[in-house]
Amino acid sequence: MTPAPDSPASVSPDAADASASASTRRTYSYLGPAGTFTEVALSQVPEARDQIWRPVRNVGEALADVTSGRSDAAMIAIENSVDGGVSTAQDALATMPGLRIVGEYLVPVNFVLVARPGVRLSDVQLVAAHPVAYAQCLRWLGEHLPEHAHLPAASNVASAVGIVDGVSDADAAIAPPGILEHYDLELLADGIGDNPNAVTRFVLVSRTGPAPAPTGADKTSLIVELPEEYPGALLELLEQFATRGINLSLLASRPIGDALGRYRFVIDADGHVQDERMADALLGLRRFSPKVVYLGSYPRADRAIVHYPERYSDDVFIEARDWLRGLISGEPEA
Repeated sequence: MTPAPDSPASVSPDAADASASASTRRTYSYLGPAGTFTEVALSQVPEARDQIWRPVRNVGEALADVTSGRSDAAMIAIENSVDGGVSTAQDALATMPGLRIVGEYLVPVNFVLVARPGVRLSDVQLVAAHPVAYAQCLRWLGEHLPEHAHLPAASNVASAVGIVDGVSDADAAIAPPGILEHYDLELLADGIGDNPNAVTRFVLVSRTGPAPAPTGADKTSLIVELPEEYPGALLELLEQFATRGINLSLLASRPIGDALGRYRFVIDADGHVQDERMADALLGLRRFSPKVVYLGSYPRADRAIVHYPERYSDDVFIEARDWLRGLISGEPEA
């Protein structure tokens, strides 16, 4: 879907109003086509409703839409509870400047097996599926289609669209349940995912700007490089958080790519950049690391309040800073 073109002066007032309305609508990029889990995540964003949704082919294209101004924000998958971090998304956020995460959203993940009308389960020999989806359905496939072969697909929906369009040689496809709302397909089996509790975490990414106001249930995402390889370097990085009472909900390594053994660390820390303890930790990281990429502070998807010991409250940090300022200025001690 694209914005309506500019209306010529001769159009009716109603058409002109419609065009003006379209020009003020926000555009959101997401991994398409319709029916993907990413579209489900985007549907959870209240401010995205009744706006322009732009389907794209991959994470890089979605984020490039944001940096170029084609879109106001992009929804991308960042982590799966079964397979861990989405490496393409983590690497893109590490190397593309000018981006900020402004929200996160959780989507339960399950899959169906679909085919053209008239195809039976016993007819299936070649199954189209995105590699991640395929890995999450291996147990079911081994039990019900032990002699099948796998045809990799670009996305969970593309696996099924190829069958509908006749461009895929696959007999069946693994796809999200919502695919049946968009295409004329035969349902061969549902609930074929090996883990019924599988969840994918998505993040909404916009251009660099002020962080949303703290809610008390916030998360801060960072990508940090070690200054050099030496014993205890990673421990020194982690101490920036531990000594300030900050819990890490995600710590993952990704190769930097310039040499073997060189890694950057993807970090999700409980708290907001405006929290005194988090701000102090970021200052410590900045002194320690040659590169700190701040990806944003935003409300947690589960809205769980972040708890921490009283000795790490904002008041304690403020009092300590005021005490030091008094020492420097020569104020008499109370």
